[in-house]
This record gives sequence, C-alpha cells and structure tokens, in this order.
Amino acid sequence: MIGSRSQLETGKPANVFKNISLRGIMVSALPGFIAMAIVLALSRIPVFSGLGEVFDVMIQALPVVLAAIAAKQVSDLDEVSIAAGVIAGVLSVEGGIIGGIIGGILAGIFVHYLFRKCVQWRFPMTTVNIVAGGLSGLAAGLIVYFLLAPLALQTGNGIKAIIESAIAFNPIMAGALAGLLIWPAILGGVYHAAILPIVLLEMETAGNSFLGAIDMVGLVMVSAGITLANVISPRDKGEAAAAAPGFLINMGFGTFVEAAYPFMFSNKFVFAGAVFSAGGGALVGLFNVRGTAYVPTFAAPLLTNNVAGFILAMAAAFILAFIITITANKFSGRKGS
Repeated sequence: MIGSRSQLETGKPANVFKNISLRGIMVSALPGFIAMAIVLALSRIPVFSGLGEVFDVMIQALPVVLAAIAAKQVSDLDEVSIAAGVIAGVLSVEGGIIGGIIGGILAGIFVHYLFRKCVQWRFPMTTVNIVAGGLSGLAAGLIVYFLLAPLALQTGNGIKAIIESAIAFNPIMAGALAGLLIWPAILGGVYHAAILPIVLLEMETAGNSFLGAIDMVGLVMVSAGITLANVISPRDKGEAAAAAPGFLINMGFGTFVEAAYPFMFSNKFVFAGAVFSAGGGALVGLFNVRGTAYVPTFAAPLLTNNVAGFILAMAAAFILAFIITITANKFSGRKGS
C-alpha cells in the first residue's frame, strides 16, 4: 500500500487536494471509453447486434470506473481507496461521468483522512480498511446520490447541448474552428483539462464524439503526415530515424501527436502547416462526423457514424500536412545549401 503505517503516524499531513487532477483521471479512464466505443461499433454488425445491451451496461459502469480511478489518485492509497471509489461510483451513476468523478474525488479525500486517523488511533488494519474504505465510499456516494447527481447530470447535458448548438448553427465553421484551435490547445496545456473531458462527455451517450473526430483528424493525422514526410524527405538523415517511431505510433495507436513537435518547433512553415491542416476539421463538420482518437487509424472509421466522411477528413488532413512538410523541408534544404 502506498504510504506506510509509520509514515502516516509520524509524517506531516499531506495536502490531499493537490492530488486532484482532472487530466490524470480522464487519461486513466480512456481505456474504458474506448472499450465502450468498440462494443458500440460491433453492435452495429448484424451478427453482434446483441452487444447493444452490453453497450448500455457499459455506459452505466463508466461513472464507477471514473470514481475508482479518482479515489485512488486523490487518496494516494491502493485497495482501500479503490473499494471506496467503487462504492461511491455505484451511488453516483445517476450523475453520469461528472457525478462519478465528484463521487470518486470525495471518496478519495474521505478515505485519506479516515485512514490516517484510524492508523493514528492504532486500529487493527482490517478495521482501518473497513472504516476508511466502507464509510468513505458510502458517505461520498450518498452526497452525490441525494445532493449532487441532478446538478452533475444537468451540467454534462448542458455542455453537450452547447456543442450541438454550435454544430447546428454552422457545422463547417464549427469543425474548422475546432480544428484550427486544437493544436494551440494541446501546446498550451488546455487539451487534457478542457477538451478531453468534453470528448468523454460526448462519448458517454453516443460512444463517439464530434471533438473526438476533430482530435483524430486535426492532431493524429496531421502528426502522422508531418512525421511521414520527415521519414521520406527529411532535412537530414537523423530526422528520419527520429520521425519513424512517431509515425508508426500515430498510425498504430491513434496517439503520440507529440512526435511532430520537434519538426514543428524547428520550422515555422511546418508549424503553420500543422495548424492549417488541422482546419480540415471543416470536413468533420461538413459530413457531420462523430468519432474518436486513441485507436488505430485503420480502425477509427469503424467507430464512427459516417465511415466515408471520416476517411475523407482523415485523408485530407494527412495529405495536406504531408505535402506542406515535404515542401518546407525541401525549401529549407535549398536555403541552407
């Protein structure tokens, strides 16, 4: 267990609130959302139509997953915090994923202090676990169940309604604007704190997301285009060796867009090209695409509501970033020769 008994007895009380990280909770919970998206995609195949009921079960389980992760991260403990998080999550289901996160955070705070007090009072460890895990999870869950669940659910629905309203007003403009802003957002540290939670909120009900499709098109495919260009036509041979793993990971896992950073930061034309290529999110709006990143690029079109539209948007961003980077590299090479 993280934190020994002696540390809890004699150490200075930690500020548990510093452990609250929405980014950490969301990133850790991504596998659950991706698993849900895969089940949804399979359920659309006639032979697997029975998985539709599994999808409904998984939606109900997501707040529990988030609560368990949040409780563990906040409390900085292991099994006892997971038990508290699960109890809180079960009681927070009606609040959706926001309710699950709140319940898990509260459970983590409660279990941190209760565990410390029980150890200081020299309770047997079995008693410590029962009191800290059981009571913390129950208290946090009941607070969400009776007080916060309706507010949490309303907040989540409100965020999704704002996105849908923007898309309905002008889908092409919404897609283009989201695409153009997504690189500045991830470079500025805003992505995991603001965009990823919204992606997961959208996926909570539909299994895929408008901003998730923007992520795949504007970040992953652009990064893949930049890295492939530097494999084929680098400014020097060393860059090709550095670009190849990034390209393979982007294509194979739908993540690691940071692989493009060295090439973007060392060439302002590549940087501008990345942002411009991400404007291909306009096609996401044009075709009303919902999708997700964090999956292999060849599998992403299977997890969308518009296969052809998603493929076109992905290909357009990839090809544009590739051509711009190739051109910028050749221009830089001639300038330096």
